[in-house]
Amino acid sequence: MMWWSSYTRDKARDDGLAAVIVTVMLIPQSLAYALLAGLPPQIGLYASIFPLIGYALLGSSMTLAVGPVAVVSLMTAAAVGQVAQVGTPEYIGAAVLLALMSGLFLLALGLVRAGFIANLLSHPVISGFISASAVLIAISQLKHLFGIEASGHSLLELGADLIANLGNTNATSLLIGLGCVAFLFWSRSKLAALLVGWGVGEGNAALVTKMAPMLAVIATTLAAWAFNLGIKVVGVVPAGLPLPSIPDIDLGLARDLIGPAILISLVGFVESVSVGHTLAAKRREKINPTRELMGLGLANMASGVGGGFPVTGGFSRSVVNFDAGARTPMAGVITALLIALTALFLTPLFTFLPKAVLGATVIVAVLSLVDIGAMVHVFKYSRADFVALALTVIAVLTVGVEAGILVGIGCSILVLLAKVSKPHIAEVGQIEGTEHYRNVSRHPVICGAETVAIRFDERLHFLNAHRLEETVADLLSRPGLKHLILNCSAINDVDASGLDVLEAINARLKDADISFNLSEVKGPVMDKLTKSHLIEELHGRVFLSHHDASSSLA
Repeated sequence: MMWWSSYTRDKARDDGLAAVIVTVMLIPQSLAYALLAGLPPQIGLYASIFPLIGYALLGSSMTLAVGPVAVVSLMTAAAVGQVAQVGTPEYIGAAVLLALMSGLFLLALGLVRAGFIANLLSHPVISGFISASAVLIAISQLKHLFGIEASGHSLLELGADLIANLGNTNATSLLIGLGCVAFLFWSRSKLAALLVGWGVGEGNAALVTKMAPMLAVIATTLAAWAFNLGIKVVGVVPAGLPLPSIPDIDLGLARDLIGPAILISLVGFVESVSVGHTLAAKRREKINPTRELMGLGLANMASGVGGGFPVTGGFSRSVVNFDAGARTPMAGVITALLIALTALFLTPLFTFLPKAVLGATVIVAVLSLVDIGAMVHVFKYSRADFVALALTVIAVLTVGVEAGILVGIGCSILVLLAKVSKPHIAEVGQIEGTEHYRNVSRHPVICGAETVAIRFDERLHFLNAHRLEETVADLLSRPGLKHLILNCSAINDVDASGLDVLEAINARLKDADISFNLSEVKGPVMDKLTKSHLIEELHGRVFLSHHDASSSLA
């Protein structure tokens, strides 16, 4: 809470205004995401109270808004649905335990400073996972629009169930749901401009636009209350707040949930850090990955203790929080207090809220996460990354979100290993009249008749060392070769396997009476090599610069 020492009245005013705006947006989202997770709507309110306070204590972002998000809610439903029946107390208990376990895992990672795990997933894989999950979530909400029952964790399961039950469609529910979807999409693109045209200030117009989901909720709830529409509504939402308590821990249940808890933690952390970095950069601020792990860990533990389910930093509400002028995490604390007041005194107002409207709210929110442009860009730039992206999308849609994230992690690692195992190795020569050396295949260069120089553009380790050995073996067939120079300017590390290969090359060249020379070896690499016998037994020399090596051996 370093931000507290410099807290001022001006910051308090800005945080308070932002909190009101975010609360208006967060209430319908919280209710909707609870239903998406298969939980009673009030659980969504609980998950939007204590986590905000927990994150404010340890988190590093000034504007990140923590709470239920679509992807994590879907993953919660997939995980808890495997161990308990939706609508039962066991289901709620499992979701609460899942939040607690996720929090403990994130805190443990924070304690060992494991912020690097945010890099386990490449950006293309993250983009594909979120886009596919958004499509899956949107389709899962169609049941609320049609007023029918449907379930499943994949596109095939959901699609089959939806088609099988289309005959039970409630026309009124569908009309309200589609109307709400149309209104929300229209309000995003047209409402602000319309209000400005009517003389409303830009700031107020933007505020009303952000309140569009709440306006839809109010209008449709009043209509359902005033008229017997015959549609599914949220029903009675219990007023009050649960007393903070540690849930009963069933070791067998915990064992079943440990895998999903880890996956949810990873996805939530990666999404949160991505949002946090984006917003911090706009104000020239920084976020600390270790503190983010701690902040999100405490937020999820607070959610579990407070009767909620797994949470993370949400993109849409964080952007709203930022745009509304939030200055510190106190905005989140105030938001938590406002939602707590809502849970205590205003829940009767949600009784007649149509589920179709909540479904429409989720659909509009998640479809903005589908990034076709990013997929096209990745396809044009890197086919390997696109294959990883495509496999992640296919896994999410055909098997489910858990399988998708596992495939995504696996693909990210395989793409990295494939790239590292095929390093770029270039034969280099001198640009005439300079001390610069470039690839002979790309530039007109001068090469010595008795000297060959190669540059290895990667760490030298067990995955790729054999490529260097093969390259040198091919060069031995050149007539008149007396000197080989290995330009080490791009080698940042040499592991034991790499050292073995260097020693083997040195021995092979020595037998062929060809000197083996190293140039531009970086300090940390040289420190490691001097611990071995390579430098002592080197059949050649170590040169400070490649130009010195080339000139001396010419």
